[in-house]
Amino acid sequence: MSKRILTILTSHDRLGSTGRTTGFYVSEAAHPWEVFDRAGFEMDLASVAGGEPPQDGYDPGDPVQREFLRVYGERLRDTPRAADVDPAGYDAVFFAGGHGTMWDFPGDKDLARLARSVYEDGGVVAAVCHGPSALVDLTLSDGTYLVAGKRVAAFTNAEESAVGLTEAVPFLLADALVEQGARHTAAPDFQRHVVSDGRLVTGQNPASTAGVAEEVVRILQGK
Repeated sequence: MSKRILTILTSHDRLGSTGRTTGFYVSEAAHPWEVFDRAGFEMDLASVAGGEPPQDGYDPGDPVQREFLRVYGERLRDTPRAADVDPAGYDAVFFAGGHGTMWDFPGDKDLARLARSVYEDGGVVAAVCHGPSALVDLTLSDGTYLVAGKRVAAFTNAEESAVGLTEAVPFLLADALVEQGARHTAAPDFQRHVVSDGRLVTGQNPASTAGVAEEVVRILQGK
């Protein structure tokens, strides 16, 4: 039977007090979809607030992004709310990044419910770039943090500084994960870096996106 992936997108569109817009980074949903589709997996979308999630970083010169928007165009205009999604039947939850996630992913009880259910049912939790913000305050049924004691990758403090948004984001992602017991590892700025620790798969930045999806495929095909 085909594996099913649930990709979660941010609904937040304001980049702090910068006056700039943000949202989910299109490549971080598109490139995983290409990897999952090639493996014969099905991918559904949901967002924090439902409806049409805001987009950021779209590159019309990338054929994968163009094809993703073509295939998912109608579904992107009316995504289900995470609160309304039944986690049963999903083999993995994938948290796409984009700076918007830093405001509405951490501590969201519905995202936590989905990830906890899939993980405790033997599935994979994956996230890339700022997507690991969904792991902040995410606890398992026994009350422990999902990331406690696990190796993770996420957008680094140095990368946040390099893009000039250290003061714009509500917190520094790598620091928050370490505070909850994660063992954060990093590659040089904007270089591919994918980390697997059991059934938790994380990537550092946009360059890591396809690699995270490939690792999810590897794990699920080995089950």
